[in-house]
Amino acid sequence: MILAAGRGERMRPLTDRTPKALLEVAGKRLIDWQLERLRNAGVLTVVINLGWLGDSIIGHVGDGSRYGLEVVYSPEDDLILETGGGIRRALPMLGRQPFWAINADVFSDLSLPAVELAARDLAHLVLVPTPAYKRSGDFDLEGGRVRREPALRFTFSGIGLYRPEMFADCEPGRFPLAPMLFQAAAENRLQGELYDGVWEDVGTVARLEALNRRHAGAGA
Repeated sequence: MILAAGRGERMRPLTDRTPKALLEVAGKRLIDWQLERLRNAGVLTVVINLGWLGDSIIGHVGDGSRYGLEVVYSPEDDLILETGGGIRRALPMLGRQPFWAINADVFSDLSLPAVELAARDLAHLVLVPTPAYKRSGDFDLEGGRVRREPALRFTFSGIGLYRPEMFADCEPGRFPLAPMLFQAAAENRLQGELYDGVWEDVGTVARLEALNRRHAGAGA
C-alpha cells in the first residue's frame, strides 16, 4: 500500500494544485519511486489511498500496467483517515497476508528486504538514523527488536511490513498509526532493521529543493 491521501500543508503552495505524491525528486514523481520499489520487490498489486487531489494521482498512475503492476484505489475523499485509518479502510483490498505500506512522501534508495515475520510479531519496521531537524527519534533497536527504550535513537522511515491482524480490531474512522506502533513495541511485538542509506522525509519545500540539488539525474 502507498499512503498518498494527505493534504501536504507544509508543502504549500506547491500542493495547492499538485498532490504531494506527484511532486518530483530527481526528475521523477515521488509516487513513481514507490511504485518501482514495490515492483522490484516482487509485489504484484498495490493499493493507493486517495484524498486531496486524488483524481490527479489516478490520472498519472492509471491501472498500474505501465509499471508492471495492478493498482487499485481506496478513496477517502474529504474525510482523510490518517495513516492508521487509511490502512484500516483498505484492509479488504490488502488481503490476509502481510503487506508493505509506504508513505508516498519519502525518498530513498532502499530496496525492500525479504522479510518473514516471527509468529507473534505484528510488523517489521525500517528505521533510519534520526535526521538533524528532529529533536528525538521514535524507537530504539536491539537485536532486531524495535523498542521504545532505553533511548529513542532511530526514526521510523514510513516503510513497514504489517500483518492485517494489527488493524482488524480497530474501529473504522480517522486515527494515526504511531500510537499503535508504540503499543506494539511496548508489547515486544515489533521486529525491524536499521537502514543508513539515502532516506529523506520530503516534508517541506526546503527539503524538496535540497533533495533535487543533491540527486539531480538520479531518476534518469
